[in-house]
Amino acid sequence: MTDPQHTPSAGPTPGPAPAAPSGPARRRARSFTFLVTLSLLAAILAGGFAALGTWQVYRRAWKLDLIERVDQRVHAPAVAAPGKDRWPAVNKADDEYRHVEVRGQFKHDSESFVQAVTEVGSGFWVMSPLLRDDGTTVLINRGFVSPERRDRTTRGAEPSGDVVVTGLLRITEPKGGFLRDNDPAGDRWFSRDVQAIAAARGLTNVAPYFIDAAATPPGANGERSWPIGGLTVIRFPNSHLVYALTWYGLMLMVIFAAWYVARDERRLRQQQEPLTLRANGEREDAPLSD
Repeated sequence: MTDPQHTPSAGPTPGPAPAAPSGPARRRARSFTFLVTLSLLAAILAGGFAALGTWQVYRRAWKLDLIERVDQRVHAPAVAAPGKDRWPAVNKADDEYRHVEVRGQFKHDSESFVQAVTEVGSGFWVMSPLLRDDGTTVLINRGFVSPERRDRTTRGAEPSGDVVVTGLLRITEPKGGFLRDNDPAGDRWFSRDVQAIAAARGLTNVAPYFIDAAATPPGANGERSWPIGGLTVIRFPNSHLVYALTWYGLMLMVIFAAWYVARDERRLRQQQEPLTLRANGEREDAPLSD
């Protein structure tokens, strides 16, 4: 009789062997359509960035040439301001900042005040008409005055009779300043708009430009002369080299990204090729079932 306490216990029921642990899922190669689309996009982006970079290089060359030409005009001997026969040809590219001189008589009772912010403070430009011998008028920006110097009696003696004014030719500034339109009816000016100022003052035969007067020497006792001339700011932003390097850098990033994707795709296909061949061989060697 068998001792139940010593009856061997039944072992676990044999079952199917556990599947071998699988590694991380293998990434499949990208489709041909996806690769073609990606290549076209990379080519378009790289070409666009290259074009923008090259355009900035040309812009930089143009800006450097402009700076050189303006510097030559500013420091050249003064020439006669363009007469009426030349007014139609006056333009920003060829004439702005040209060192000129003009003779005539100031009409102080028709001066205008244009709001200004300068290195000496906030105030106004004094725009005074200068009547020439031929009957034409040129607006002269005589310089800066502080708000308490708007009244002519606070500035000392004003030039009278025939005077010769030297300075830099400037092109009219139509409409107004930044986010501020000129208000002729209210006599509020935010830009040196020659035509609008002339119309508001009833001036005729007015040149299409104005002249920034040169600096005035101090008075006999060394006091500052008002208005303060010679405050023209000549500044041309020239960041084109930075922009060009930025665009070219983006182009190189696109090229590198395209190369990286192509290299990764090639390695992936090389890894999958033996597996594909082995799988095909196993299917060929598999016995046919009855």
